[in-house]
Amino acid sequence: MNFLIFACTYTVVMTAFGVYISRRWFWKARPGRKARVAVILGVVVMMWLPIISIILRRYDAGGFGVAVLAWTGYLGAGYLSFLFTILLLRDAGLILVAMGKRLRRPAATAPAAGLDESRRRFLAYGMNGGVSVAAMLFTGYGLAEAQDVPAVKQVDIPCKNLPPQLEGFRIVQITDIHVSPTVKRPYVAGIVSKVNQLDADIVALTGDLVDGSVRRLSGDVEPLANTSSRYGNFFVTGNHEYYSGAPAWIRKVQSLGFTVLNNSHRIITHRNRKILLGGVTDYKAGQFYTSHRSDPQRALRGAPPADFKILLAHQPKNIFAAAQAGFDLQISGHTHGGQFFPWNFMVHFFQPYVAGLHRHENTQIYISRGAGYWGPPLRLGAPSEITLLRLVNA
Repeated sequence: MNFLIFACTYTVVMTAFGVYISRRWFWKARPGRKARVAVILGVVVMMWLPIISIILRRYDAGGFGVAVLAWTGYLGAGYLSFLFTILLLRDAGLILVAMGKRLRRPAATAPAAGLDESRRRFLAYGMNGGVSVAAMLFTGYGLAEAQDVPAVKQVDIPCKNLPPQLEGFRIVQITDIHVSPTVKRPYVAGIVSKVNQLDADIVALTGDLVDGSVRRLSGDVEPLANTSSRYGNFFVTGNHEYYSGAPAWIRKVQSLGFTVLNNSHRIITHRNRKILLGGVTDYKAGQFYTSHRSDPQRALRGAPPADFKILLAHQPKNIFAAAQAGFDLQISGHTHGGQFFPWNFMVHFFQPYVAGLHRHENTQIYISRGAGYWGPPLRLGAPSEITLLRLVNA
């Protein structure tokens, strides 16, 4: 049902994209009706290619054909997204210019009509071409940014009354890799190589590891078995695990040496001080399995006293329950920081916090922009990251 609602909404939105682009892409060029219809259909078909690839993967289809379909559809969708945004900004600028001319009330006399019209047409064709090229350049740059193994981002978490023994405790977070037809084994191996250079006390993998079945992607996630840390590697589910068969992926991740925290906790003793590390299932996991309902309070059940309490939760939305439960720090992902312009602004409407370090009541929350990407293989204005979190005294 969720996918049906998504597909219907997506179709309506993409059709609107097609209509708008077909009307405004060829500004002043006045293409014929057939050309307009062709553009609308082209946009809708291009936008539907990713959905078709998702449906095929849900039925466990794979191979070269699905990969080509995914790459073509996602790159096309990204290009059209940039094109739509640039057209929107251009049209807003044209409206402002027109309003400015009206306010100035120019004199009635005007240049010769023929010269004026030729200049207008030259400007129009130049702008149309410029819009197309700009969207192409943004797509190329975003693609290059997305394909690079993420840089390490170090973030100090200032903590009040932190015991001196816990000063400098190192948590390496990786999240939202989204292994799929466009994110494969070499990329995962590159992430693991960087993580292993960071002398982590613990490694936290906070969900959305995959987009596909264990049968199709098992080999691509195998490098994670080489992840090293002092006290262990931990995993919590994201929403995409539930789209891809969460029980099977939980077993697979466990086989890679990760401890899966499904509304549960572990106690880590560091220099004779205790850190409680809790983990919850994805915020909407209960819609798939009632026994997987995300519950930070349950993650504390039976826990002994601890000097510092950390919650791993895929979605920032868990912060409200985490604060009520008394966690000192929540570590999340999910948002990708918006991934690429202009969606890095839109995501603020859906999550209480989008990226970086924030405080909610007495609980701090850090949201990573993620190590991979979902959908269009693009990053622009929201760089990917592997995060090194250090506990320090405030």
